[in-house]
Amino acid sequence: MNAARLTLFQMRYVNKAFWRNPASAFFTFAFPLMFLVIFTALLGEGEVHVGGRTIHQSTYYVAEMAAFAVITACFNNVAIGMTFQRDSGVLKRIDGTPLPSGVYLTARVLHALVVSLLLVGITVAFGHFFYSADIPTGATLWRFLVMLVVGACAFCALGFAITAVIPNADAAAPIVNAAILPLLFLSGVFIPIGDDAPDWITWTGDVFPVRHFAQGMQAAFLGNPFSWSDVLVVALWGVAGLLVALRFFSWEPRR
Repeated sequence: MNAARLTLFQMRYVNKAFWRNPASAFFTFAFPLMFLVIFTALLGEGEVHVGGRTIHQSTYYVAEMAAFAVITACFNNVAIGMTFQRDSGVLKRIDGTPLPSGVYLTARVLHALVVSLLLVGITVAFGHFFYSADIPTGATLWRFLVMLVVGACAFCALGFAITAVIPNADAAAPIVNAAILPLLFLSGVFIPIGDDAPDWITWTGDVFPVRHFAQGMQAAFLGNPFSWSDVLVVALWGVAGLLVALRFFSWEPRR
């Protein structure tokens, strides 16, 4: 069996394992919608200035929760899931089989990408029917899909990379959340960043990939100008995460 067929076969197995854990699958899909409802209920009546335009915050949060859904599926789930598999010995057993390690990791990325597409589709449909958010179409749709695919792969690579600093499974969720939650706030995913925000918040958001990914998603939903530099920054972070993962990723439990 060639590498492509092996990857698809392994992806099918990962997909089955994901859906056979209904509690994890349910909350993976419920979190973005839950936050979308909460934020729009609390802040959705106001307006926010984005890209020189004034839009309702309910529409703004549809785009942001789509970005949050991808980050959750690709960074949080991959990092925490791989750490638990590492500590339980699953990765060590897989590494001892003839299955190439690249095939296994690629299958995890492809599965995360499929879950991301489902999450974004559900979020977009929910936002369209309940908050009248626009759906990306035409050339905008293709740029949106490029941003989504690049972002999903990049955050998966970063998820693999952060496992290098997670000492054990019990520390996985706290470390992953500590790494991503501040960036979600500083990048305007949860709360819009105004022009009067402190310079250090703007600088921090510009350095890390979350804001650039969120801006790329916003461009499709809100009709803002699309910037390929956002795609480039996210891709560079993905390459950096991949290099760190290749150097420090461990298949065996930490001692």
